[in-house]
Amino acid sequence: MRPRAAVAGACALAALSLACSSTTRHKVLTFFFDGVPPLQTAEAAPGAPSGAPAAAGVPREVPRDHGPYAARLCGACHLAQATNALIAPRDQICFRCHEIALNRKYVHGPIASGGCLVCHDPHASGNRALLVSGSDRFCFHCHDRDVVHGIAGHEGLEEGCTDCHDAHASDERFLLR
Repeated sequence: MRPRAAVAGACALAALSLACSSTTRHKVLTFFFDGVPPLQTAEAAPGAPSGAPAAAGVPREVPRDHGPYAARLCGACHLAQATNALIAPRDQICFRCHEIALNRKYVHGPIASGGCLVCHDPHASGNRALLVSGSDRFCFHCHDRDVVHGIAGHEGLEEGCTDCHDAHASDERFLLR
């Protein structure tokens, strides 16, 4: 039985590496594996399980695809061979197309180290700005909620970090706008 499982897993990985659209990847996964959750649609609430209705008063975050990915221009970031290798080092790939002013006094740690993918998904996301999670709780993946709430002016704040802070760089301390 193990050889069959290994062959099925290898086939699934090969098919997933060749699939550029989330729909195609989902079809491949559901073919090989039971229990794959349904694709998230615009009807789902941000951060809610796929297929869950949006809560009243909560804006829906529509799934978005990165431009080159949506246009199936994989060669914009990846080598033409089916190796999935990038055309530039990982810490420089995003700057080939995106201009982010890093000539500021303070630069957010992930950006300074070329780690755009810590915060952004390079292919698709159901969150604004291709963030890897819902923006209402996003900053708390790295920043301790209790520590932040202990800072004067932050008491009771649950979201809206970027109302006052720039997520990339600033000339003001603490990345203030």
